[in-house]
Amino acid sequence: MAKLDTIYIHQLKADAVIGVYNFEKVKTQPLYLDIKMKVDLQSAGKSDDLSETIDYAKVAEQVLNHIGNTQYELLETLAENLCQQLLATYPSLQKITIKLSKPEAVPQAQTVGIKITRKRQC
Repeated sequence: MAKLDTIYIHQLKADAVIGVYNFEKVKTQPLYLDIKMKVDLQSAGKSDDLSETIDYAKVAEQVLNHIGNTQYELLETLAENLCQQLLATYPSLQKITIKLSKPEAVPQAQTVGIKITRKRQC
């Protein structure tokens, strides 16, 4: 297998209903996502053809639609579901890392969050 390259989305802002506390379940709050996708980009680089790669605009749209239409208590659950959904959608995607930041969760901190990495199962 060729060396994997990276497609990334940095600081994608989403408004989400997420949290374990009652006040978090009744209004949206901002989340910021960093998404790093490992894929072989050699064919796309040679062909200049969007169909040979992963369209980051479509990934962003898919992620924002998912977040806008779901509700979770934990960032961990949201991140896991996003990883599995993107791996299922994009066969060329070999590895994905999602960092989710929740800036309003702890007032004394600039942000808090999680980062998970999942690989395609052979």
